[in-house]
Amino acid sequence: MLAKFTLVLGGAASGKSAFAEELVVSTGKSRIYLATSQVLDDEMRDKVRRHVSQRGGGWRTVEAPFELSDALAAAGSDEIVLLDCASMWLSNHLLAGNDLPDRQAALLEAIEACPADVVVVSNEVGHGIVPDNALARRFREAQGRLNIALAARAELVVMVTAGLPMTLKGTLP
Repeated sequence: MLAKFTLVLGGAASGKSAFAEELVVSTGKSRIYLATSQVLDDEMRDKVRRHVSQRGGGWRTVEAPFELSDALAAAGSDEIVLLDCASMWLSNHLLAGNDLPDRQAALLEAIEACPADVVVVSNEVGHGIVPDNALARRFREAQGRLNIALAARAELVVMVTAGLPMTLKGTLP
């Protein structure tokens, strides 16, 4: 049985989304895909198409690039939510000039209150070099703080590198 709250971390193109999708499908529960990306250009449109194709059928998609609370609250206890991804959600708020600590607190509260099991995908950005511009440094710091807060609350934390999962906290089913 999968944990009530699972965090799947990894770098860009590490296989974290595919791993998280497999975890969600393995539960046999009704699946909700909580999409946080905004499709603002052709490259992102292509990426979204690839992800939809990779996931296959059987998912109910809810697009929520900013506000996740309502979607999480609407999920039933017999469902499972895949939030993909926290990094894109954070980036949306950063670029919109929103209060990041306030938004982070609201997200953590919404995950805790969610009646469904929740799997969150997030980018681990702390393994790279220090970015050369203020916006990228601000994002990296905010992402690190968000990941720490998510990991502290998650019962299961898995790091995916090169498509290979490594359990950091808890036990895989």
